[in-house]
Amino acid sequence: MIAGLEKPTSGTVVLNGTHIEKMNERKLAVFRQKNLGFVFQSYNLLPTMTAQENVAMPLMFSGKKQSVRDKKAKAMLLAVGLGARLRHKPTQMSGGQQQRVAIARAFVSDPPIILADEPTGNLDSSTTVEVMNMIVDLVRKNNQTLVVVTHEPELAVYGDKVVHIKDGMIERMEINSDPVRKMETQKTEQTLNQ
Repeated sequence: MIAGLEKPTSGTVVLNGTHIEKMNERKLAVFRQKNLGFVFQSYNLLPTMTAQENVAMPLMFSGKKQSVRDKKAKAMLLAVGLGARLRHKPTQMSGGQQQRVAIARAFVSDPPIILADEPTGNLDSSTTVEVMNMIVDLVRKNNQTLVVVTHEPELAVYGDKVVHIKDGMIERMEINSDPVRKMETQKTEQTLNQ
């Protein structure tokens, strides 16, 4: 519902002061383009495009010139550690590298909200920590809101607020007193395990 992919049967969905439940599909598409970045479990990269082309795609829809799109995409790929993979296609990259391309694509247009649906579901535990640290670092640096949907309780340490949902109902909510400290602990543990 936050992305406007489903309409509520009652109530409202308000993002940045905008009632998105009242929007038609055309207005929702424009709203998503300006306000949301998506990170999916299955990466959703176009197989015929390079990493740079995949990352630049959201900028094409906003009318940016090719030179601007290429420059921003390259900068985002450098930010996620894939400067050497600009011209690689998804099949030429590991799962962790593909997910970093997907992360770069979600952030390239500087949306105020990033929605991540099981962003580490296809990754091993070491890469999971690396990817989550990267996402949270980018969100904090850019002052963005991150909403992560996951079945993995280990990812809860990354959230300032954790909402537990069962059978479509909110079961409970928790506030993490120091998610940054918990993340640092996980980074240290990852380094020690390598």
